Amino acid sequence: MSYVDTLRQWDKAVTCADRQEWSEALCIFLSIQEPNSKIYFDIGCLHLLNQDLDDAEKAFDCSIRKDEHLAVAFFQRGMTFYKKKRYEESSADFQRAFKALRGNQLIDYKALGLRYILYACEVLHNLALAEAKLGSWEKAQENLVKALDYKTDAKLSLIDRALQSTLKQKLFKPVEFPLKMLFRPNKHYVAELEKKDYLGKAKVVSSVVPQDEFSGFAPLQPQVEDGPTSPKEPEVLRALQGEPHTVLFEFDPETSDELAVVPGNIVFVLQKGDDNWAYVVFNERRGLVPYNYLERLEISLASNQHKGLARPLSQEPPTRPERKGLTPVESSSGRTPQVVQPTDSSYTVKIHFTFNFAVSVPRGSPYVVLIGKVSKKLNLPPTAISLSCDANGKSVIDANTDMKDVWRRASGGHITLWCTTTEPQKEIHFVALHSYKSSNPEDLNFQEGDMIKLLSRVNQDWFEGQSNGNTGIFPAAFVEELPGNKL
Repeated sequence: MSYVDTLRQWDKAVTCADRQEWSEALCIFLSIQEPNSKIYFDIGCLHLLNQDLDDAEKAFDCSIRKDEHLAVAFFQRGMTFYKKKRYEESSADFQRAFKALRGNQLIDYKALGLRYILYACEVLHNLALAEAKLGSWEKAQENLVKALDYKTDAKLSLIDRALQSTLKQKLFKPVEFPLKMLFRPNKHYVAELEKKDYLGKAKVVSSVVPQDEFSGFAPLQPQVEDGPTSPKEPEVLRALQGEPHTVLFEFDPETSDELAVVPGNIVFVLQKGDDNWAYVVFNERRGLVPYNYLERLEISLASNQHKGLARPLSQEPPTRPERKGLTPVESSSGRTPQVVQPTDSSYTVKIHFTFNFAVSVPRGSPYVVLIGKVSKKLNLPPTAISLSCDANGKSVIDANTDMKDVWRRASGGHITLWCTTTEPQKEIHFVALHSYKSSNPEDLNFQEGDMIKLLSRVNQDWFEGQSNGNTGIFPAAFVEELPGNKL
């Protein structure tokens, strides 16, 4: 079957699904000889709608084989295993779905033809449920605590309710994909399927003059002699769509939907999603690239229009990460940044260590949740960490502590604790490849060649460190790790 035929059948099937003619839609989908990963996904959803779990599993298997990075397909197969009470396989698929998110808070599939947003916190929510079904309540709690790092404001209550349920060892409902929502073919491609008559119909005319014996086809009409007064817009620029951007960093695609670009390329952004991915066109190829790899470029249609293309690339870092619930850090400028206040359902816990940091935990959290957060921040096992309510280390907090007494010390949703470790920490140092100067009080300013001590990794693009007596965050792309870092 040709691509055009596949496109036509795909469009016909989703049209039937829009009319809720599910059986007809499924028959059309199954008639497609070589379905792609998205079509297999649609088939799986229709099978799930009919409660045909075995057929749904096979369809999602095929979808994943076609595109092993399609996170939503892993999510759906995980739900299929969950409904079949195969909880170990369900847990494994939710883990694969989370891995396919690659650290993103969400993936918006709108650019790929699916009006759905897959949230990392919802994937972890379902993973926790599968672990709870297996009786692994501690793992379930750990995954829900992890979900708090990826939650959005709209999903806060969902994660908090699930966490409270696991503390009581009670099950909760899974987050399910809306089965009536399907991947759709590109509407622009579908529009091209319509046959177009560029010549029009021949028109037979005859003269109204009795003596004129002419009859036949209308002759060609003369062309307009007077052209436009304004100069013609260059064809290459007139054909460009979207907003022009310069590529700042090299990007290697991991899926067929992504586009390879290198620094200096000029791409045109057709659509930017909330998940920080942009749908772009480059050399007549289209695909997804991270938006924080790009910088907007102004192109003038004047006679010097191409001069803007030769300007040097800026050293702007990637998009700033959100720092929710963090304690202010005094910067070199002496100013203190604003702090996101804790919600009514969470505490902000400030930890005094060799450096200060903060974590957010739900109100009434048990010791395992608190120590899990601190353990993740320090990248150390919980057994190597000791917490106390005072600087002298006398009021020790451990698994036997009544946490109600600890949380009573909180004031205004904030509490301060002290931390020590029994394991020596590995010190990692960087050297600055470029100077970094920012007016943001949370940032760490430095000069090229400065030495920076790593305190924590905020995410893959931003680190927290110390340099010249100052503490703050800085872009990872501006530094290089020194060899021979020691404990």
